[in-house]
Order: sequence, then structure tokens, then C-alpha cells
Amino acid sequence: MQKKIKVLIVDDSAVVRQTLAEILSSDTEIEVIGAASDPFIAADRLLHQIPDVITLDIEMPRMDGITFLHKIMTQHPIPVVICSSLTENNSETALKALEYGAVEIITKPLLGTRQFLEESRIKICDAVKAASMSRIRKFNSKPIKVTPKLSADVMIAKPSSKAMVSTTEKVVVIGASTGGTEALKEFLEGLPHDSPGMVIVQHMPEHFTKAFAKRLDTLCKVSVKEAEDKDSVVRGRALIAPGNRHTMLKRSGARYYVEIKDGPLVSRHRPSVDVLFRSAARYAGKNTVAVIMTGMGDDGARGMLEIKQAGAATIAQDEKTSVVFGMPQEAIKRGGVDKVLPLIDIAQHVLEQCQ
Repeated sequence: MQKKIKVLIVDDSAVVRQTLAEILSSDTEIEVIGAASDPFIAADRLLHQIPDVITLDIEMPRMDGITFLHKIMTQHPIPVVICSSLTENNSETALKALEYGAVEIITKPLLGTRQFLEESRIKICDAVKAASMSRIRKFNSKPIKVTPKLSADVMIAKPSSKAMVSTTEKVVVIGASTGGTEALKEFLEGLPHDSPGMVIVQHMPEHFTKAFAKRLDTLCKVSVKEAEDKDSVVRGRALIAPGNRHTMLKRSGARYYVEIKDGPLVSRHRPSVDVLFRSAARYAGKNTVAVIMTGMGDDGARGMLEIKQAGAATIAQDEKTSVVFGMPQEAIKRGGVDKVLPLIDIAQHVLEQCQ
């Protein structure tokens, strides 16, 4: 029998603790071993039983989540998933948590429609499973069984067999998930200010993507911003897909731009890498350079193959430098990857492909 992923919930809200426990317990591969209302109670529980994953709130009494996270990572590293509310004030702090070693950020489940609650369940269970498989602690886990699992067909038609004629301008499209925030930071910091235009999907909650883009903009030579509908894709700028909305690459004459759209979860994500990649295959064709980075699941694998079939260059991050090798591995298995490279080499290879 497969060993269940043991989870400790740390949150000062009794309602959130109960809701998270119900959501996680609904998955047959996850077991909630306890809940704590603050870090001191959590620390006492850790003396008796070590979980595989901790879900952690940020704002709590007696000790904040960031301080507790730092203590965990310096004393006894355990995969941590930050469970935060959707507020602009918390987003910068949550990004700091990723720097301190948290694996994922998810949003606190709210009372709402059946669809919202189901989507929350999918994202939360997937985040816990991704954390359990991360480089901090490795466990064998299968993806949550949810039907139907929608493909990019619900957002955009497949590209035609005739790839677009190559032009002088290349467009870089990138997909990442678990561990991707730091991977993207390293990648973008390695690029010069006049790099080709880029569109990036990083699985992240709504509002956090804006703070993430602002943080990268202060660190990188290229300009980085959260994508807005009709934003042009131009040299020297990277557009980050906004959380909870799909982002597609479009073309009008020689101009590339992005279209931001609502829609269902695709490959269990919104934004979806598959949606971005398919749009690149359809509207940029062989002008595309595609990169798939660390992350759990298979989002982007189908789109990567479509980009390769359009005649474009495709690159995957290697297993050694990935926090979770799921997404790159699936793209490789499907035959959609030309090059598998360590993270440190990807920026230079992208520049070479764009010459």
C-alpha cells in the first residue's frame, strides 16, 4: 500500500483549519495528522511527529509564519506550503517566504460556488503533493484523479500544420510551476537588457504575480511586468501571466501582443502553460523559443510538442536543477524537447537560438 503524505495544518483560523482538513482528507493519498492555531503549538506537535508537508499561514498570533518558516528551514527542513489570503499586502511577504524555502503559495479556500471550491481542492491537493516530491524531501506520489481534465482545446484551436514563416524577431515563451519563482529569477538575471520579448506562465495565485513581476523588475536588466491585455511583446521586456487568468500570444502583422482571458482550468491550471504554448505554436510558429522549467504535473507538455512540430526550438530544465522534475519530464517523454539543460545554461542557449 502506498504511503500517505502526512500533513500538519498551521493557521490561526478555526474555519480555515477545518476547511483545509476536509479538502486534504478528501484525497486518498493525503492524511492530515494534526492542526495548530499558532507556531508554538505547531512546534510542540513537531516534537512528537514529523509531517511530510506543513501548510502555513503568514499572519498569526505570538509568532508570524515567516519567522516560523525560517526556524523550520534552519533547524529541521520540511516542505512548507504557504496558505495565504488574496491581499496585496501579503503578496510581498509571501514572495519572501519562497526565498526562505517555502515550496508553494496557495490561496486560502473561501466559501463560494461549487466550481470555486472544486478548483481550490485541486490546487491545494496538487500543491501538497508537489511539496512532498520536492528536493527537500522526496516521496512517490501520483497526481490527483480529477475528471474531466481539460486541454488547451477549450481556450484555443490547435495550430495548423503550416508553420508561420520565420521572421527576424523571435519570441520566448516560458512555463514553470513548483520551484519556478527562483528558477525564473536566475534565468532572467542572466539575460542582457536587449533580450528578445518574453511571455511567462508561472503557476501562482491572483495578485501575487504582480508583486512577483515587480520584484523581478528590480533585479533584472530586462524590464519585467505583469501582463495586461493587448500588451506588446517587445525586446527587453518579459511579461508575467496574471494569476487566475489565461495568457495567449497573438500576432497582428509584425507585432506580437498578449491576450488575457478568463476560462476554465486547463491541465488543472489557470493560467496554463499549455494555453500559452499552443498560442505560440499557432501565431509565432518557428519564430518561437520555448522553455519548460521545474514543476509538478504535465502542464505545458502538449503545447511544447506543438511548438516543436511548428519548427521551433524547445528547451527543458534538467532533473538535477529542478525542484520537481514533473513538467520537464513529461515534455521530454512526449518528444517535445530538443535540449535538456541545467538552469545555469538555459539563458545563454535561449540567446543563441534567437540570433
